[in-house]
Amino acid sequence: RLHDLNPHVEIDTYETTVTSENALDLFKDYDVILDGTDNFPTRYLVNDACVLTGKPNAYGSIFRFEGQASVFGTKEGPCYRCLYPEPPPPGLVPSCAEGGVLGVLPGIIGVIQATDAIKLVTGIGEPLIGRFLIYDALKMRFRELKLRKDPDCPVCGTHPTVTKLIDYEQFCGIRPEPAAAQQAGAAVNEWETTSVDLKKRLDAGDDVFILDVREPNEYQICKIPGSVLIPLGELPRRYAELPKDKDIVAHCKMGGRSAKATEFLQSVGFKRVKNLKGGILDWIDRVDPSQPKY
Repeated sequence: RLHDLNPHVEIDTYETTVTSENALDLFKDYDVILDGTDNFPTRYLVNDACVLTGKPNAYGSIFRFEGQASVFGTKEGPCYRCLYPEPPPPGLVPSCAEGGVLGVLPGIIGVIQATDAIKLVTGIGEPLIGRFLIYDALKMRFRELKLRKDPDCPVCGTHPTVTKLIDYEQFCGIRPEPAAAQQAGAAVNEWETTSVDLKKRLDAGDDVFILDVREPNEYQICKIPGSVLIPLGELPRRYAELPKDKDIVAHCKMGGRSAKATEFLQSVGFKRVKNLKGGILDWIDRVDPSQPKY
């Protein structure tokens, strides 16, 4: 069908799944990669492969009535991991097939990706490098957020620790971890609290210190009122700013980074710290749906 539209293009098809074993070879001969996948293991795989091969990633995602687009993996801008350092817990975010999507949305976001690909190849215009475009189809509204490169990013940061492709299904928690790892993580559960319980305490006037360990660009999108921002990477040198005589609730986007923050704070003597289960996305779902999600 594409040849019917333009018989002069050359189209190579690959009847295979993109994996950690073949991604670098698949990507090496192309100038731009367009990511239209809808599962997290493949998104992280594509991102890391793009960074390792030096290919820009024209990214697009859709869910129900909303779409997102950006360009990741260039020298000038962030990569996907700078925005999403960790995947959501398995099952928390449904796929397009599970959650549904407005039929025209793939076309709208796909055209934006194609436009950026043309700009990247030809060198004209301003691609979405360092910019995150959000499209709300119900309100027919575009919003743009500024993104910055994370110097501590494990893939594109100053001192990268991910220098080869990994097992992305295990990274995203789809495969069961070893029993020892499960046991190590189980102890954190007793240090969790829920959004509903936190809201009750705040309404009752309890003096709770809310610690936000996300990145500044995430904090600009949405925040719990009264929260104090100390990104996880800065916590080891800034934890002295936190009160030991108050209850502390740490949160991030979905609970992963704040679980690490909670564990760290416990190790340096903070006994009254809990992790907000489900992060700020759960807070938005259960307490404050007026705030935007990302």
